[in-house]
Amino acid sequence: MRSYIKFADRLSVSMGKAFSWCIVILMGGTCYEVFMAYALNAPTLWNFDFSLQMYGAIFMMAGAYTLCTEAHVRGDVIYRLFSQRVQAWIDIVLYFIFFFPGVIALAFYGYEYAALAWKIKETSWNSPAQIQIYMAKSLIPLSGSLLTLQGIGEVFRCVICIKTGSWPERGTERDAEETEKVLMRTSQEGNKEDVI
Repeated sequence: MRSYIKFADRLSVSMGKAFSWCIVILMGGTCYEVFMAYALNAPTLWNFDFSLQMYGAIFMMAGAYTLCTEAHVRGDVIYRLFSQRVQAWIDIVLYFIFFFPGVIALAFYGYEYAALAWKIKETSWNSPAQIQIYMAKSLIPLSGSLLTLQGIGEVFRCVICIKTGSWPERGTERDAEETEKVLMRTSQEGNKEDVI
């Protein structure tokens, strides 16, 4: 189980970091459009759709990374008051009731959706440039598959927590963290130093 968790985490983090470069491309495209439109008075036909595709790629491919690094939105006002074993039981039940049906449907039906787009070489219907969108639609089943793989790793984490009574360490580095988590971690480290 632990080796699968490492594999899923590495895959999710590497895909998330790879697709994070879409932000740089998106910014470059936006700067180019602003320059063309306002400095040269020659706006492009393709840039709006290009920006939508880049943003869509970031959004779709960041899901598994977000789940892996626990950066998703979580209403844990009551949840964090429970013991770690109870948290793991809650998580495992919710993964099977809500998470897996949605992401498996995303992968399965997204494959059919993307396959049809590739078959007809689909272009954007609302773009005067008629840019191709079938490549972007391929990210739908890919993101569903990555989320499924990461979800299996999260279920394995829950099983380990149920057996041992504590959550296994995450091997992912801390790229970005909520301020609350940073403050809690630093205060816990400060408390340990005071005790010693």
